[in-house]
Amino acid sequence: MTARSFELVNNTWIGDGHPCFIIAEIGQNHQGDIEIAKKLIKMAKDCGADCVKFQKSDLHSKFTKSVLARHYESPHAWASTYGEHKTFLEFSEDQYKELMTFASLINIHFTASAMDEVSLDFLVSLGVPFIKMGSGDANNLILLEKAAKTKLPIIYSTGMQDMQTVKTAMERMNACNPRVCILQCTSSYPTPEDQVHLRVMQSYRDHFPGSPIGYSGHELGLSITLAAAALGAHVIERHVTLDKSWKGNDHACSLDPLELKSLVEGIRTIEKALGSVVKSKQPSEEPCHQKLGKSVVCTQKLEAGVQLCSEHLTVKVGQPVGWPPQHLDLLVGKTLSRNVDQDETITLDCII
Repeated sequence: MTARSFELVNNTWIGDGHPCFIIAEIGQNHQGDIEIAKKLIKMAKDCGADCVKFQKSDLHSKFTKSVLARHYESPHAWASTYGEHKTFLEFSEDQYKELMTFASLINIHFTASAMDEVSLDFLVSLGVPFIKMGSGDANNLILLEKAAKTKLPIIYSTGMQDMQTVKTAMERMNACNPRVCILQCTSSYPTPEDQVHLRVMQSYRDHFPGSPIGYSGHELGLSITLAAAALGAHVIERHVTLDKSWKGNDHACSLDPLELKSLVEGIRTIEKALGSVVKSKQPSEEPCHQKLGKSVVCTQKLEAGVQLCSEHLTVKVGQPVGWPPQHLDLLVGKTLSRNVDQDETITLDCII
């Protein structure tokens, strides 16, 4: 375990030195239909995501009575009141068990956001490997502390917050649980490009040196999320859908199967390309080096026994590839072991 990594799921680590963990956020894009939910889980698996995530709420614990009774008029409404609308989209505990079993059968990790204390208790009893704390509870210190005390790993989104609130929340959670991954997030759907602020991830790196960092995106397209991966996000989360035209607020800024597959492939390509901090000549460069790499060559014909000086030497493309130009100065004062023609490459066998 490095300073900025931990085991999120059995044998799956997140943080420095580990692959980006990609979460396909199904949320409530299942339209209240468990069969659609299973299709979304299967799609996420087929596209290469590491995990699927839902949103679990106990409506009477999350909302006041007046909010649930409020008339709800929207093209995305599933009922006439907000409470009935949310009830339509909420899976039962038995349905969650069925979905988790399905995910296990096809070998993809499964979890959910705990949207209230009742739901947190249920998810712990369900046996999810980690808890997601969404932006809606990013300043709910009571719920965050309770989640931390479960000792399960936590992935913490930070939409709608300022840095001081995030610092306070992280202090409270870390006091009893070091395994917290923090995600930059902007809670607007879709998020305007100039309000994404990927550089906040670097601020999180600086302020929370023991925590993996990542990005939960709600923007359109793939470019910004791929940029987050290139900036070193350890965890990436994006909403997914089977059809962007479906009823529901999240579908338009969700990724369809082709986009999710492209995102996963893009992240894995970026990981390969990021490579090492060590600058060195690469094996793939050798053909180019042999064909066009320059060497030190003689400016004139010289006989064995001549002591080389700078006027004897220049740099050209020559065959075979010989003495490297960056070390030309080391040849000055050396003695030739054999005759060398004009324009001949200096090789090791030329020098005593």
